[in-house]
Amino acid sequence: MKKRKYQGYIIDLDGTIYRQKEKIPQASSFINYLLKNKIKFRLMTNNTTRTPQAIQNFLRKYHQIVVPQECIYTAALATADYLEKNNKKVNPGVYVIGENGLKTEIYKRGFVYNEINPDYVVIGLDTDVTYHKFKTATLAIEKGAQFIGTNPDRAIPTEDGLIPSAGALINLVATATNQQPLIIGKPKTIMLDLIAQELSIPLSQLIIFGDNYQTDIKAGLNFKIATALVLTGVTSLKDLKNFKEKPSYVLDQLGEWHFV
Repeated sequence: MKKRKYQGYIIDLDGTIYRQKEKIPQASSFINYLLKNKIKFRLMTNNTTRTPQAIQNFLRKYHQIVVPQECIYTAALATADYLEKNNKKVNPGVYVIGENGLKTEIYKRGFVYNEINPDYVVIGLDTDVTYHKFKTATLAIEKGAQFIGTNPDRAIPTEDGLIPSAGALINLVATATNQQPLIIGKPKTIMLDLIAQELSIPLSQLIIFGDNYQTDIKAGLNFKIATALVLTGVTSLKDLKNFKEKPSYVLDQLGEWHFV
């Protein structure tokens, strides 16, 4: 199948570029081609546990992929960007269930930690989550705090298999409060919209690559851009038969992509 030429590439990380410390064949050469040919791209992840700098270091150390930090866009960054653009409150308080990657991005924008009566409750992946944290978030939302979820991923692909992700935690609080959160990450389009604005590329010239139909591909379909499903992570070719709307392209791995 002949590939179109695109001006901007959005590439998922977990399951597409790597499986944690496990390398995925041809991923590094794919990124190196983009860098060498000065093609605009963003490595995008729904994972909020690491800062862009930590991801940059991780890519260099374990996958020999060296990219500028500004080419990495996380759901944590997108959440912080969204809050900053849309907040109209003075000294806004935020209660965060999440790890360093999420908390750092939010609190360095001037938002204040508040677990009593915050304006916002933000939930991402937290591997040290406790019942107390869930209780605090639930009570704050019941008092009127806006409920924001970083991403709906229920599981993350790792060397050990699929493990619980942010979506599982978000769903617990949604059930407890009987309220649905505003979701920033894929498959919602907020994150893609922020990237498209930053890259200043027409939607017709953008393409998203990812391993998860329910998040990566649906995000692209929802945002009306080209999509490429890479069969190195969550979604298999067998799974794809269950979805009515198909991606623009299906690849066994990134190395199959032919730049034109």
